[in-house]
Amino acid sequence: MRQPAILNELRRMSARVGKNILLTQAAGGNSSVKHGDVLWVKASGTWLADAEIKDIFLPISLSGARAALAKGDEHMPAAAGHVASPLRASIETSLHALMPHPVVLHVHSVNTIAWSVRNDARDEFAERLRGLSCHRLDYHHPGLPLAQAVSASLAQRPADVLILGNHGLVVGAATCDAAEALVAEVEERLTLKPRDTTRANVGALAQSCAGTQYRPAQDPLCHQLATDRHNLGVAIGGSLYPDHVIFLGPALPMLAEDESLTAKAGRAAADRQPAPAAVLIPDQGAVIRSDAGAGAHALLTCLALVVTRLPLDAAIEYLPPDKEQALLNWDAERYRQQLTANR
Repeated sequence: MRQPAILNELRRMSARVGKNILLTQAAGGNSSVKHGDVLWVKASGTWLADAEIKDIFLPISLSGARAALAKGDEHMPAAAGHVASPLRASIETSLHALMPHPVVLHVHSVNTIAWSVRNDARDEFAERLRGLSCHRLDYHHPGLPLAQAVSASLAQRPADVLILGNHGLVVGAATCDAAEALVAEVEERLTLKPRDTTRANVGALAQSCAGTQYRPAQDPLCHQLATDRHNLGVAIGGSLYPDHVIFLGPALPMLAEDESLTAKAGRAAADRQPAPAAVLIPDQGAVIRSDAGAGAHALLTCLALVVTRLPLDAAIEYLPPDKEQALLNWDAERYRQQLTANR
């Protein structure tokens, strides 16, 4: 079946957004457009940045998706008359289906996340978004639980902007350009200046990594997670949002003063656990496993972008351990990890 022209607009907008690491990282974020009874939505595990060079959008039956949501069913039926795809629809497809807007854009904006992980400063946050049709929601597990929470919220009052606690930003608009512009406006209102901290101790990092399965993080910004004691405390304190858990594991481990990377990996193996994806070495910098994929690298940068934007006196709300485990044991996220690894 012929694809609608508006899908090309969605591709162009998605690619622009996907190439901005302040908005999306790796396979995070998703976008959609409604055309008749077809919901064109990003496939799970694909990257928005690839929207113009890969076929990343799937046709879903809009009425079927809404009926499934009403029954509490996460299965999203494919649109009739379209060629079947081996890809799965985004885990947030039900969220895209329930929103009435023709275009929906969901991003993991680092500025929005830096506000959404705080349980203080709510008055300042509300003031910054004054005048926008907006809802702020607490954290909900991605997929159906989040969609159900959004549905209940929108039933109380329509909104064009959703701030998702410990997760990100969703906007709905009439066109792709309008959705992108609305994200830009929210970003401008919520912009936080990052704190500049001490740079990596390159020589010490190289020595710590020698003969191990680790190497210094590629992005110099990542080292600020370890060279600044405040950043270090935040990073090892817990997980701030879902994709961190998926691509890096819960929180981030720190290397003790008398500990080696080999010993830390060995202890993980003894516990029948994989070696940590990344490790913070105080006063030296961040290291990442040599076999880490692009997703892990992107999410390590994302963490640095978020943490350096948090005020020193911010009251931070981490994901509880049971929420972390729900993400780690979720087949939908293991599937997304696999696709990212094969990108």
